[in-house]
Amino acid sequence: MARTDYQSSLEELRDDVLYMSEVVAERLRTGLDALERKDERLARDVIEGDDEVNEMYLELEGECVDLIALQQPVASDLRFIAASFKIITDLERIGDLAVNLGGYTLDAQRDLFPDVDMQRIGRTTLDMLQDAMEAYANEDVEACYAVADRDDEVDAMCEAASELVVRDLIESDRLADDLDDDEEMETLMQDVSRLLLTIRDLERVGDHAVNIAARTLYMAENNDELLY
Repeated sequence: MARTDYQSSLEELRDDVLYMSEVVAERLRTGLDALERKDERLARDVIEGDDEVNEMYLELEGECVDLIALQQPVASDLRFIAASFKIITDLERIGDLAVNLGGYTLDAQRDLFPDVDMQRIGRTTLDMLQDAMEAYANEDVEACYAVADRDDEVDAMCEAASELVVRDLIESDRLADDLDDDEEMETLMQDVSRLLLTIRDLERVGDHAVNIAARTLYMAENNDELLY
């Protein structure tokens, strides 16, 4: 492969990774909208769109493997390809977490804990994902650190939300009064479990965004500070 073709292949890989990130971000945004509106159509759109994300992942995995096997890149090019491979793995997992949001929307039985601002958590993690991918696009080192710094904010929001759910469940006489029998109690506990899983999954989206920032920092400066 001529040098110009090789460089074009690297740029194509970057563009393809960025396109995958746009698709995944849209899936996450739709999952959050479905959750907020309790919209079954949006929820099914997210779930049914997972195959597209998985196919993108496999295609990009093949691109990375071919570039390494056929071109034997060294130094910065090898870091770029390796980082891109790791990043598409994080993107695929964020896509799976978006699918989870769709599933929680379909399964939820009732409105609980209106004081839990799930959308605020979701918007923050979505912003982190988009900032991390912009850092990847521009090899922006400062942006990588900024994304990593926001992880503490997300962790704090998720911890506070989980504590609020558990405290209200224990203390609320209103919830106890609403339960007529064991079946009602089981339904309530299933909904509480789904809410806690939603909080956990959004926290994981933030973690994957940090992983993307960490890989980008390593790609740009051979700096593994955020990897551990």
